[in-house]
Amino acid sequence: MSAEVLKALANPLRRRIMNALAAARSGRAADLAERLDVPANKLSFHLRVLADAGLIREDPSLARDRRDRVWVTVRGGRSIGSPESPVVDPALGQAVLAGVVSDHIDILRRISGWVPHYVTGEDPVVRGTLTDYTLHLTRERFAEMIDELDKVIASYKDDEHREDSLGWDFVVLGASEEI
Repeated sequence: MSAEVLKALANPLRRRIMNALAAARSGRAADLAERLDVPANKLSFHLRVLADAGLIREDPSLARDRRDRVWVTVRGGRSIGSPESPVVDPALGQAVLAGVVSDHIDILRRISGWVPHYVTGEDPVVRGTLTDYTLHLTRERFAEMIDELDKVIASYKDDEHREDSLGWDFVVLGASEEI
């Protein structure tokens, strides 16, 4: 993973922008600035950094006219790195990882704040899930399972175009007993 991508993802506001774009499917700078309660000029700067890093792109097909700039996330743009695409700066990679973990902890906090209301019947509306499994798999089967999960999630992408759809944050954690 390039230093440019790592630097872009290391910034908490840029991760918030990425999350907001993913949840809304697309966004204009002014709309995102209002949603995130950030000045539009500051947000525009961060949009450009994300675009220069290849994490988001303009989608002219969503624009109202030639001057209108609508942004969308790039598929796979939120991956931190892998052996096939290693981080070029380990310290920066660790900083990005710490930020992403913090973002995931926030999702867990949201769920844990809601679950007590759900399980008591106070809030009967499904707003999340907290489920865990323990499986015994080979590394190959684990990789197959992750690929299948990606396919299942991708199969629900068509719902994104429905007016009544909500943004849902999914975090898939998997750890072998070795770590």
